[in-house]
Amino acid sequence: MKNVFTFLVLLLSLNLFAQDRSEHREKIRALKTAYITEGLKLTPKEAQQFWPIYNEYDDKRRNLYRRERAKLENIECMTEDKANSQLEEYVEIEREDYLLKKRYFQDLRKIFTARRIMQLKKVEDEFNEKMMREYKARQASNK
Repeated sequence: MKNVFTFLVLLLSLNLFAQDRSEHREKIRALKTAYITEGLKLTPKEAQQFWPIYNEYDDKRRNLYRRERAKLENIECMTEDKANSQLEEYVEIEREDYLLKKRYFQDLRKIFTARRIMQLKKVEDEFNEKMMREYKARQASNK
């Protein structure tokens, strides 16, 4: 079953880069959803409880990431005062990320054991590694 899923990921990912960004993100999100659901062997009840928590967490982390990236533009032209201000904002974003992750794990503990949460982390890391390998392979073939 895992080989079939891997094949589907590769097949779908070949089409991903021809799509616009929004569609691209949605397809990756669907692949990730399928990968996590299969990797954790979620029951329908677990999935119903898990996905709203996961999606909210993922959206909030994405927003924090955007805020962080926005602060890193035009560093060369930045005054020291502006750099200090942005450094403080960066520290605040990191604090918010920590608190968000802490709440996320507390919410997950209501439906999963600690062991299952660690399994989720492993499955997510595997998915991200596969996507990076696919991206790098595609970059290398385009050169």
